[in-house]
Amino acid sequence: MTTSFRGATAFALAAALGCNKGLEPTPVPTTCPQGFVGVCGTVTFVGQLPDSTAKIFVVAFDTFPKSQNDLFKFKPQPPQGTPPNLPLGGPPYFYMVPLPPGRYEWVLAVWQKEGVLGPTNADSLLRETGFYRDKSDSTKPGVVIVSSGTGTDSMDFVVDFDHMHRVCNYFPPCP
Repeated sequence: MTTSFRGATAFALAAALGCNKGLEPTPVPTTCPQGFVGVCGTVTFVGQLPDSTAKIFVVAFDTFPKSQNDLFKFKPQPPQGTPPNLPLGGPPYFYMVPLPPGRYEWVLAVWQKEGVLGPTNADSLLRETGFYRDKSDSTKPGVVIVSSGTGTDSMDFVVDFDHMHRVCNYFPPCP
């Protein structure tokens, strides 16, 4: 056996042993971490991301908004927290939203268009892209209960870029 062949064999063996599963995908978490208080789940992305995307984030509402002014009463609110941004598409993503214990009537993903957001232009810059649904009636938002000392798992939903809903869909009329 030549020295170069032995060296190549030793290198190949060392490389194979050194990989230690380093190229395998990192497993996606499926449960809230111990001690986390809030909601956790997986969002699955469908459709084509619009070019004008600024960000996508997850928020929760204590009560379903009754007017466009209520849209800015979501949680978490700064300075206590910031809504967690989601990736801009890709494989399913595990999200976590820190929330105080309580009852939440709407947990949703919001798409934001590029631009400066304010109460007067919410309908032109925001879209509902998906929400946690009621298990017995999937057309309705699902109520989520967050207990103290533990996270609420499996608040899974789909972010669908092909079927985003304007704010005025919830508070007509739409122009």
